Amino acid sequence: MSDYDRNVAGRWNTTVARSQAAIDQGLRSYMLSVYNYMALGLAITGAAALGTFMMAVTTDPATGRMALTAVGQFLFQSPFRWVVMLAPLGAVFFLSFRVERMSVPAAQLTFWLFAAIMGISLSTIFLVYTHESIVRVFFITAASFGALSLYGYTTQRDLSGMGSFLMMGLFGIIIASVVNIFLGSSMLQFIVSVVGVLVFAGLTAYDTQRIKEMYFAGDDAAVMGKKAIMGALALYLDFINMFMMLLQLFGGRSQD
Repeated sequence: MSDYDRNVAGRWNTTVARSQAAIDQGLRSYMLSVYNYMALGLAITGAAALGTFMMAVTTDPATGRMALTAVGQFLFQSPFRWVVMLAPLGAVFFLSFRVERMSVPAAQLTFWLFAAIMGISLSTIFLVYTHESIVRVFFITAASFGALSLYGYTTQRDLSGMGSFLMMGLFGIIIASVVNIFLGSSMLQFIVSVVGVLVFAGLTAYDTQRIKEMYFAGDDAAVMGKKAIMGALALYLDFINMFMMLLQLFGGRSQD
């Protein structure tokens, strides 16, 4: 009888171990797809930003300084600049509210288009900051993001309690940024940037844990694909916003 009990226990433990291994492998595959989507989105954004800058700016042969081309004037000085500024926000809302009714290829295409539109919107940083400081801040952001996301993925601590606090901080940043458009205060901008770095650092760890917990082994390929895209969108936004806040703090201003 005791041998029978041990055999049953052995089979049970083996089944549990195999099931856990399958879940772990599925989770790793799911998270890898999230990071792959995010990385490709960042690459598209960077290429679109640099390409837009190259089309929008030329060098004045008389002074040797940067000058806007006809494309640059249309994008940055005409009323169309408001479309450039607000289009990424519209794309985020569209994807967030429509993703459940989309196919995975349609959701992927929307994400890629959003990343390209974001790149066009961010191309102005090449007018404001030196290229060397942009590259430097990008790598600082990448290293910080990697460490924070790894913490969110591996920690046993429940980070869900941070969610409401971080969202309050995010709304505070948005309100302060809008107010500072009219005030033009460098001190308020500095405070917003510092608080923004802290908020998006926390959101990186929080979102990583939330995305990890969204994984369910019973999901079909379509549901899993949409979850991966939305997870990538959340981490992409955390990265971009952290990058912009750090750039405002440590970016070297262009003399042109």
